Amino acid sequence: MRLRNQSIKENFTGYLFIFPQILIFLIFLVYPIIEGIRLSFYQINYQNEKFVGLDNYASLFGDPVFFKALINTVVFVVFIVILTVGFALFVASAVFDKNAKYVSFIRGSYYIPVMVSMVVMSMVWSFLLNPANGLISYFSQEMGLGTVNLLGKSQTVLPVIIFVTFATNVGQAIILYIAAMIGVPKDLFEAAEVDGASRWQVILKILIPSVKSSTIYITIINIIAVLKIFVVIQLLTGGGPNNASVTLMYYLYNNAFKYNQLGMASAVGVIMFLITLLLSVPQLRSLIKEK
Repeated sequence: MRLRNQSIKENFTGYLFIFPQILIFLIFLVYPIIEGIRLSFYQINYQNEKFVGLDNYASLFGDPVFFKALINTVVFVVFIVILTVGFALFVASAVFDKNAKYVSFIRGSYYIPVMVSMVVMSMVWSFLLNPANGLISYFSQEMGLGTVNLLGKSQTVLPVIIFVTFATNVGQAIILYIAAMIGVPKDLFEAAEVDGASRWQVILKILIPSVKSSTIYITIINIIAVLKIFVVIQLLTGGGPNNASVTLMYYLYNNAFKYNQLGMASAVGVIMFLITLLLSVPQLRSLIKEK
């Protein structure tokens, strides 16, 4: 009993230190999730609430725009995650063992877009892609190809947004991969060199397995980031043309702040939360098993 009391006293200081973080986590993360789940069962305006059960979810699954937003979001997640992981692995594996100044230059070059506000980057791309006076359209006209309106066609708007989002965020993944690869034990590379392994074999057999935990982390943070994609859609397309670029986050925004359907917006938020869990939990489990 005395040892147990002593253990509690020794740990009490530690509990005091983490209490503010736990309190912030409960107030700003756990409570909003619980409140969002509760609100998804209500029909809400700014004056009263009416319990409607699963009617909000039934309305969502009966709305073709919701399914369009869901499909677009899945497409964004799949392509942006694959592009980010693949390109970041390629760049990092190509430069991680080069001169320190060169590596620093590469990291800084790719990280600049990450540091710039997404609003600013979206405005820059909006200028470049403007069909009337944008730079891309200007060069297209100079080459005799006519006006280019990539954001005004349903066939091209998704690839353009995928590229813009990928180009803006890939720098973070590159930095994480370079840091992880620099930390790989040198003995492994020396042994591979003695065995006559090629650069490609070193990448496949040593580097990629060694940075698996970084790959899982990058995958998870990109899944979460893409599910929350909003600024690019709002500033470049507004969900158009004909809802071709609408995402779950933009659909949630419209229901909450344009149509005053807070209950339906909460239901969309719950579905996004479940999708995030569905995609992230397996990755986290594999990371935990590895460690």
